[in-house]
Amino acid sequence: MIYVGLTGWGDHPDVYSPGSKKTEKLADYSAHFPIVELDSSFYAIQPERNIRKWISETPSQFQFVVKAYQGMTGHLRGENPFETREDMFEAFCKSVQPLKEEGKLAMVLLQFPPWFDCQKENVDQLRDITGRLTEFELAIEFRHQSWYAGDMREKTLRFLRDNNLIHSVCDEPQAGDGSIPLVPISSNQHKVLFRIHGRNVHGWLNPGQAQNWREVRYLYDYTKEELDEISQAVNSMAGTTENIYVVFNNNSGGHAARNAKQFQQMNKLSFDGLSPKQLDLFEGGF
Repeated sequence: MIYVGLTGWGDHPDVYSPGSKKTEKLADYSAHFPIVELDSSFYAIQPERNIRKWISETPSQFQFVVKAYQGMTGHLRGENPFETREDMFEAFCKSVQPLKEEGKLAMVLLQFPPWFDCQKENVDQLRDITGRLTEFELAIEFRHQSWYAGDMREKTLRFLRDNNLIHSVCDEPQAGDGSIPLVPISSNQHKVLFRIHGRNVHGWLNPGQAQNWREVRYLYDYTKEELDEISQAVNSMAGTTENIYVVFNNNSGGHAARNAKQFQQMNKLSFDGLSPKQLDLFEGGF
């Protein structure tokens, strides 16, 4: 099964009902897509009341890809709000547990920073982190090219397979060490994650000031030909993996929702169990 969704639900105006309130955006979103990547968990571990609210606002079959807290993956700069590393992991696990209990947790995504390169110290760190999260299905996303350089590519994939970890396949600009190649290979027979970041090479290398870097980096509208390439990569994994989660992250210019719908139509995908509130905005094809 191929599932299609977007990163977050608060920044996709094409999927909202006219006059939709902020508190209604997730319900509107879940009328179109069966999965979403929860990104707010990266910036702060979410209180249980938020998680339970989001559970109640989505259909029973809806699933969340939860992005791990930045302090767990080495992104955090500045003061850590947790006294110990154990406290941080315990708080994250407690936060995510309700999603697992309700059957709405697709996986936890551990996205490592661009400076997390392929060396023994970081492999050891990876073992430590995943060892603290054994109750969850984990997807691993590298952002340094060294994990896929030469014979390290097969060693990386073997490591993921041997440890029952989900490979996060990425389509992103090819912009040196701080980006990874498209490697459409699954390391887990049950699940694979495909994150689509756009191909804005200039924005990737020159993201601008800190306050608007996301607006530049993920500004990209895929062409039909490029979506065909992505479709081929996704379908190439279908023979080895039961469930493929495809998440569009090219949000900056409002392109993610439309590209996701294009991809869905091109692959003749339809989803049961969506929220009943349906819009006709995307009808008529592209």
